[in-house]
Amino acid sequence: MIFILLGGAPLGFLYKAVNTLDSMVGYKNEKYINLGKFSAIADDVFNFIPSRLAALLMIAASYILKMDYRNAYKIYIRDRYNHKSPNSAQTESACAGALNLMLGGSSYYGKILVEKPAIGDNSREAEAEDIKRANKLMYMTSILCVILGTALKFLLWQHVFL
Repeated sequence: MIFILLGGAPLGFLYKAVNTLDSMVGYKNEKYINLGKFSAIADDVFNFIPSRLAALLMIAASYILKMDYRNAYKIYIRDRYNHKSPNSAQTESACAGALNLMLGGSSYYGKILVEKPAIGDNSREAEAEDIKRANKLMYMTSILCVILGTALKFLLWQHVFL
């Protein structure tokens, strides 16, 4: 949303192209190592500021939704780098804190166990309702992003034309 707010559809499409390329070949294997490195780094650069802004908006959204915003901030500060990507755990940590859940951790990919750090505290067991809670948190975060972007566009518009 941030790229669309900044540059309309052209910048939004550019961002989506970078993101899609990273999803397609941004992994490490012999065949795509150079293209994969480039797309992963480009995606990291494009998402550096938006991921952090989204995490802060998510913490604000957790306050509005009467979720555990204090824990969202605490876990965000503590666990926001618990991922290989510099951006991936930013919002994941805020969400884990708001929901009082532990996310991430080691996983099996096929038959191979990949060790990964956990994000959040194991305060309680996850339940099906957490999917709805996470969706509400995501929607409120999106609404706050639109409000912030619209306000900034309005202020810029006022500054340029007054």
